[in-house]
Amino acid sequence: MERADARTYDQYIKALTDISRAITSELYLEELLKLIVMVTAKVTGVDICSLWIVDESEQPPVIRLKATQAIAPEYVKDRSLSLNEGVVGTVVTRKKPLTIKNVLRNQRFKEKEMARRLGLVSMVGVPLQLKNEKVIGVLNCFTCEPYDFTATEVNLLTAVANQAAVAILNTELMVKTQVIQEELESRKTVEKAKELLMQRREMTGQHAYRWLQKRSMDSRKSMRQVAEAIILADESFRS
Repeated sequence: MERADARTYDQYIKALTDISRAITSELYLEELLKLIVMVTAKVTGVDICSLWIVDESEQPPVIRLKATQAIAPEYVKDRSLSLNEGVVGTVVTRKKPLTIKNVLRNQRFKEKEMARRLGLVSMVGVPLQLKNEKVIGVLNCFTCEPYDFTATEVNLLTAVANQAAVAILNTELMVKTQVIQEELESRKTVEKAKELLMQRREMTGQHAYRWLQKRSMDSRKSMRQVAEAIILADESFRS
C-alpha cells in the first residue's frame, strides 16, 4: 500500500463520490455493501477490505460480517461477534479507529485463522458513524505486509466510512419505506375484497376475513393475491 499523496487524495474523493451516488440510487443493501468494500480496497490499495454491521434485531446486539471483496462468500456467511468482542467490538464501543501492526500478535483480533490463511499482517478498523455519533458498523482494511497507517490515511478512511454509513442508513430507510408501502397496499386490497364478499355473499366482516384467510392457506397464496383475484373477478363480472 502506498502512502497517501495528492494522487491518492483524488482517489479518496472518487470513492466518496461513488458512495455518494449510491445514496440516491436504488441499490439493495447487499449490493451497496459490496460496492463500499470494492471501492475502498481499490482506492487504498489494501489487500482485503471487510465490512461489519451492527445487528440491533438481536438482543443483545451483535456485529455481523456482511461484505468483503476478496474472501470466499462462504466465509462471510453467519460470522458474528458480540459488542465486547474482537477488534470490531472495540471500534464500535469506543467509536474510534484502531490500527494494528501485526494482527497475529494482537489479543483483540479474533479472526486469526483467516489472517494466517490469507497472509494478512497489518490492519486498520474505522467506525461507520452517523452525525448523531451512532456507530452502525466497522470498515476493516488489511495488508499482507507490515504497514503503519498514517493519521492522514486513517482520517481519509474515516471520511469514506462515514459517507458509507449515510448510504447504508438511506438504503435501509428506503427498504423500510417500500415494505411499509407494500403492507398498506396489501391491507387496502384485502379490505376491498372483504367488502365485496360482504356485499355479494352477505357475509359479516369477520366471516369474510376468515374466508380470505382460509382460501389463502388452501391455495398457498398470500391474502393479497387472493384478494386481487376476487376484485378482478368482480370487475370482469360487471364489465
